Amino acid sequence: MEELKRILVSETPEHIGETVKLCGWVSIRRDHGKLIFIELRDRSGKVQVVILPDHPEAALAAKEVRSEYAIEVTGLVKARPGKAENAEQATGSVEIEATSLQIISQPIEEPPIDVSNPELSLNLDTLLNHRTLTLRNDKVHSIFSLYALLLEAYAAACRKRGFLEVKTPKIVSAATEGGANFFKIQYFDREAFLAQSPQFYKQAGVSAFERVFEIGTVFRAEPHFTTRHVNEYTGLDAEMGFIGNFEDVMAELEGIMMEIVAVIGERGQTDLARYGAATPPVVAIPRIRLADAVEILKREYGKETEGEDIDSEGERMISEYVAKTYGSDFIFLTHYPTAIRPFYSMPNADDPKYTDTFDLLFRGIEIASGGQRIHEYQVLVDTIKKRGMDPEAFKDYLDIFKYGTPPHGGWGLGSERIIQKLLGLGSIKEAVLFPRDVKRLTP
Repeated sequence: MEELKRILVSETPEHIGETVKLCGWVSIRRDHGKLIFIELRDRSGKVQVVILPDHPEAALAAKEVRSEYAIEVTGLVKARPGKAENAEQATGSVEIEATSLQIISQPIEEPPIDVSNPELSLNLDTLLNHRTLTLRNDKVHSIFSLYALLLEAYAAACRKRGFLEVKTPKIVSAATEGGANFFKIQYFDREAFLAQSPQFYKQAGVSAFERVFEIGTVFRAEPHFTTRHVNEYTGLDAEMGFIGNFEDVMAELEGIMMEIVAVIGERGQTDLARYGAATPPVVAIPRIRLADAVEILKREYGKETEGEDIDSEGERMISEYVAKTYGSDFIFLTHYPTAIRPFYSMPNADDPKYTDTFDLLFRGIEIASGGQRIHEYQVLVDTIKKRGMDPEAFKDYLDIFKYGTPPHGGWGLGSERIIQKLLGLGSIKEAVLFPRDVKRLTP
């Protein structure tokens, strides 16, 4: 007799009346008289397994199993009453009448957390300290199902627009953005740094490929203790050449964001529903100059700002205003002051005190920063000198611009912040598989 091949739980409705083999974890075991019921979980879903006394070896093995045991089950797929409205309910429309059950692996101690609890109401430290276990919970699992959709949709949208995927170095010889928020490492006999951004390499890519994008790790040595910061995150970057101005960059990013929203809305409904979450409305993203946003905050909320930037409270308020006024969950804030933007930012032609740059806010939090870059060699050299820096320290970067670099611009998106705001998570750390912050280096 030919050995059965394993199928997934999600495939069981297609095999009613057939004997199948399943492998997975025990979520729950319930005993009702001589009957034993097991909720079996694999990567595709859950199904009920019934063990009858007619199969004594299976029943004997079933009496040993507890939550999180890994098992193999062979049994007959039988229909259960009820109409399925979605894939998750479809597996509830069948059950497996087990003819054999084998324990593959078992916990060496009682799990400290009941991951079968639909809500899993734990404080953040407990959730993260037991991360390898809490990731098994349905609701936590949904975070990373949606995160995978986000990455897939971003890559597909970029490729569709002619962006070439690249992978840039994460060990670099100089701090990309300057300042103090970089990690030093010992690189053989000299000092090196973990990349704060793929910015310089993206710009080099423009000169070779015209359009590039990257999904890659970014490191920031910022001693923050907030719900929106981590020290290692995954950036969704892109850079594009031969632009007319930074409006072209915003238009491209807007199109990509709307495609991401559409994909998540179409394929992520089950996971969104676990959080009572909805995708943003697909409407044009408003563009508001930063200086105008400051005035709106003063007029609408009586909020005074220090200098020419807005703080996290201001970001929440301006997002609230835009949602109410324009019906958009996104907003582009534009024309940031030159003094607070990186040296390579393109000064505005009409008023060089400001730059042709933007931040993209989503539901009250900045998720992206971008704009047009300076592409002329001498202008960059002069700008570096004006900032009190030494052009020689940027020699490799400046070499990019010696050989015909076109006008270009791009952005850097924080992937985890998108998921945090999409699902209304209390902390960005919930959207990171194994987060790293000022105090957390394990697990």
